Amino acid sequence: MKKIVSLALAIALGGFLMFAGIKYFGFGIEKTAIQTNTQATPVQFTNYAEDSSTEGVPVDFRKAARNSLPAVVHIRSSIRYEGGQADRELDLRMIPDPFRDFFSIPRENPRQQRDTPMRQGSGSGVIISSDGFIVTNNHVIDQATELEVTLNDKRTYTATVVGVDPSTDIALIKIDQDELPYIGFANSDDVEVGEWAVAVGNPFNLASTVTAGIVSAKGRSINIMRGRTPIESFIQTDAAVNPGNSGGALVNLDGHLIGINTAIASPTGAYSGYAFAVPSNIVNKVVADLKEFGVVQRGFIGALIRNVDNDL
Repeated sequence: MKKIVSLALAIALGGFLMFAGIKYFGFGIEKTAIQTNTQATPVQFTNYAEDSSTEGVPVDFRKAARNSLPAVVHIRSSIRYEGGQADRELDLRMIPDPFRDFFSIPRENPRQQRDTPMRQGSGSGVIISSDGFIVTNNHVIDQATELEVTLNDKRTYTATVVGVDPSTDIALIKIDQDELPYIGFANSDDVEVGEWAVAVGNPFNLASTVTAGIVSAKGRSINIMRGRTPIESFIQTDAAVNPGNSGGALVNLDGHLIGINTAIASPTGAYSGYAFAVPSNIVNKVVADLKEFGVVQRGFIGALIRNVDNDL
């Protein structure tokens, strides 16, 4: 009798649970539509990270441009044309105007005019102090007899050469002006591959041009220096650099100098993806010596350095 009562209670309880499940939870044979409140369900994109405030922030180059453009100058160099050996030995163009009539014209150029043609080139430079010191490339001002510097605000000055260092292709020139905007040096040893870099200069005489890229390599040697003791440890970047950018600034996003744009790797002579800048730490050393001694002071250990590869 007890077994029959227990079985009846179990059947009754099972029926009640089945009925309740169908009515309130949609379980069972018959399916019922269930409405949900989607407004109360938290949703988000899968690529959104709420705990990081830096994700997805676009890179802004305005600060770098604002801090560097006023301190990058346009340099025009004028070089007197070199003729034959006789001209090199006695060049009338090197004699002041009042005295030229006292010298005969070389026999090999009987019709040479007094207004000798000039070969002109252009490049860029970076003001590094408010009293008018400007750093540029040696190849921009090499053998120049006249140097014209145009500031970002279009003021023009004649510059004098303080010193040059062919081993690093760095030159220091100066204009007679105070209270100039200038760029501070960054520590180029702290520059990392992959960080942003901004090139500022005057490519193709397009004054005050800004381009951007990343640092793609450090300590690069491209065997371009021709000095007695060439020193190459270039910062390689993919910022667009073209003829006329030479001597211009390579800066970080804060507008601080990390290098002087010097060379490009190109089969055409124009930008093809790779540019090279002398690191600011080397520039700083060279400039300090040129200011103090007129030449760069270097120590020598009597050894030549080469890369160690697998064969060696």
